[in-house]
Amino acid sequence: MNSRNRALSIYFAGDLFDAKDLGGNILLADAIEQVSHGRYKIMLPQNGECEVRCRTAKSIRDADFELLFNCDILLANFDGCDLDSGTVVEFCFAKMVDMPALLLRTDFRNSGDHTLPDGDPWNLMCSHYPRTVVKHINGMSLYHKCKTECADKFLSEYYKEVAIEVVASLDDLLKHPSWLKHEETSIQYRMAVKSIGGSLAEVLTDKVIEELTARKIAAGLY
Repeated sequence: MNSRNRALSIYFAGDLFDAKDLGGNILLADAIEQVSHGRYKIMLPQNGECEVRCRTAKSIRDADFELLFNCDILLANFDGCDLDSGTVVEFCFAKMVDMPALLLRTDFRNSGDHTLPDGDPWNLMCSHYPRTVVKHINGMSLYHKCKTECADKFLSEYYKEVAIEVVASLDDLLKHPSWLKHEETSIQYRMAVKSIGGSLAEVLTDKVIEELTARKIAAGLY
């Protein structure tokens, strides 16, 4: 990877449908930025979805994809017995353009295809992709390790511990080279945008794609 002198933006994909999800996402995002000393900047889709104009399913979807492709790295929350379907779709399109991806699971339950020798606790179709790192953290074990009567102290320590593991995994992830050649990168992004359809091509024009891929190449991501 080439040297870089800017913070890398991370699209944080995952559930954002209730107070636990929304609050937990913010706490982990803040902890990652602090632990990384600003090397990683977390972009939360939940912060922008309410600002989408003419709110429809398509416009919200397209806004999320726009943010995803403008980010440098994907951090996907793979908790739950069944993975969040929207997160899986975002992961698949991130892989179409070979974005570095970190799959984070703090859910201690086994499910999916974990019984296979090389299986993960989710459906096997979401495993074994290039430039993808899987990080398992037993959330319950960590809970008991950090448990204290002071809720604020507990939350601070808990998410700091998770963030330390995440930042180390992100650093490792960036050592993985891309299979995309520089001259192929913008072509691949245009293909992904065309595959998604909707109004995405109106905001991610060929010119915008050339600019964002050049920025990523300069940062050593491709």
